[in-house]
Amino acid sequence: MKQPLCGIIPPIVTPLVNDNELDEDGLERLIEHLLKGGVHGIFLLGTTGEGPSLRYSLREKFVKKACSLINKRVPVLVGITDTSFDGSLEMAACSKEAGADLLVIAPPYYFPISQLEMQHYLDDLVPRLPLPFLMYNMPSHTKLHMSLETVNHAKELGALGIKDSSGDMLYLYSLIDTFNSSPDFSVIAGTEIFLPETIQQGGHGAIAGGANLFPRLFVDFYEASVQKDVRRIEFLRQIVMEMYNTIYNVGTFNSRIMVGIKSALSVMDICNDYVAHPLKRFSGADRDAIAKYVEQIKEMIGKSVVT
Repeated sequence: MKQPLCGIIPPIVTPLVNDNELDEDGLERLIEHLLKGGVHGIFLLGTTGEGPSLRYSLREKFVKKACSLINKRVPVLVGITDTSFDGSLEMAACSKEAGADLLVIAPPYYFPISQLEMQHYLDDLVPRLPLPFLMYNMPSHTKLHMSLETVNHAKELGALGIKDSSGDMLYLYSLIDTFNSSPDFSVIAGTEIFLPETIQQGGHGAIAGGANLFPRLFVDFYEASVQKDVRRIEFLRQIVMEMYNTIYNVGTFNSRIMVGIKSALSVMDICNDYVAHPLKRFSGADRDAIAKYVEQIKEMIGKSVVT
């Protein structure tokens, strides 16, 4: 795996038939769709992948199957965070055995913990990990917005970077500024619309949920940002914003982005749209809206190719 980790790394959905069964054909189509789109890595069992909702045996099966299908064509990242310390270690061991390249660690969810408790958690966890690791800041889901001191502590323990999904651009800039003297430490945006600013300030890319649907769009967005092609950045940003305003905005529940991405993948005949409990897939008017919006985005992307 090249350092620093950079580019577009989709946090892929976990294609499901039901709560206990993978959509294996859909997983294979999804992975080939992403690789054909030129992505720079693939992240398994992230938020978009519904990792915490899946039983342990299904997580392990998913990681093994996905790593086998990817077959070292791009780096594979696996989210291992669990409410159980030993559960995280078991997932780490499975990831190593499956052939993954990097583990992803967020604060354990459910209990509110302090920055110092998180640092002590890392002190105990990291020496037992069989693979390098990346930190994941997701305060809306974990109750902890990791401080710069906590991130630096993780770096001193060997972290190769951080994915920031806080949605706080000032914090993202502070991360980039704090670690810009460490060229092997990646700062990666989890808020995909921040991609150009992330690259401009010295960051390294995005773990972009929308890349599940339109990987080449996001790879082009990344490359335009690296090349500082302002005109193309703004053109592609309009398409990404259209995704925010349409596919990401169907329904009223906070889960609508994740459910919308799976629904769109189903409309595109890539994989099943089943979402694990407690979420529910779209149907009726919501699914019809997703289908309409997918076609709108495809049309916009078609225009971007000839522009």
